[in-house]
Amino acid sequence: MDRGTKIYALILGVFTLTLAVVFLYESPKVSELNEQLSSIRSIKEFPYHFKVIRIDNRTAVMSTPRSTDVPVARILGILFPQVKGLSTQSPEFQKAQKKLATVQNLARITVINDDEIDKVRWELDRSWLLQHGITI
Repeated sequence: MDRGTKIYALILGVFTLTLAVVFLYESPKVSELNEQLSSIRSIKEFPYHFKVIRIDNRTAVMSTPRSTDVPVARILGILFPQVKGLSTQSPEFQKAQKKLATVQNLARITVINDDEIDKVRWELDRSWLLQHGITI
């Protein structure tokens, strides 16, 4: 390899490594909060895994499958297959909707209880939705 090619390869390698670190790095606080979430049985066993994505100042940005852009019936049909196709007024559907809200709220409270977090902002988990055939 000539000198120019070696320099180019070195610069490309450093650039690639930098990108990997930027995109794969998770702060220790985010890891700690996600470990707390996964240690709570009802959150851990829930079909959707709520997690902290990042922390902006004292706001925890957390993932959620809920959105005004996607009918809750579609989300609940994925999380709870037994309610797929049921009326939104059915007791089973209402119970599933309440379970989702309860677990999401528990995840929020768990994160808010940390001394370094003042509030939670929810961010739609587009990747999870795409994996389940839902496009936004």
